[in-house]
Amino acid sequence: MNKREKDRYRKKLTDKKKEIIDHISECFSESREIETGIAQDFGDKAESSYTKEFLLSLSDAERERLRKIDQALKRLETPEYGLCEKCGESIGKKRFDVIPWTPHCIVCQEKEEQGS
Repeated sequence: MNKREKDRYRKKLTDKKKEIIDHISECFSESREIETGIAQDFGDKAESSYTKEFLLSLSDAERERLRKIDQALKRLETPEYGLCEKCGESIGKKRFDVIPWTPHCIVCQEKEEQGS
C-alpha cells in the first residue's frame, strides 16, 4: 500500500472516528434528558426506560467500532495494515474501501461469524 492510499484511509478512519464520537455524545445527552424527564405513569416510565436502553445499546456498538478504528489507525503505521490478522492475506480493496477498520479478510470474517 502506497503513502497516498494510506493517507486516504487515515482520513476515512479519522472522519469516521469523529462521526462516532459526535453520535455517542449526542446519545449520552439524550439519555440524560430522558433520565431527568418526569414520567407521569407506568406506561411513560416503561417507554422512557426502553428509549434510554436503546440509545445506550447504540452507543455500545459504536464504542466497539471506535475501538476497531483506533486499532486500525495504529496498524496504519505498520506494514500489517491491509493484511488479515488471521490468515495474513491481503484484505480486498473493495472491502477495505467500505470498512477501512476491518482486521479480517472476507473469508476469515465469514468463518468468525459462522462460529459465533
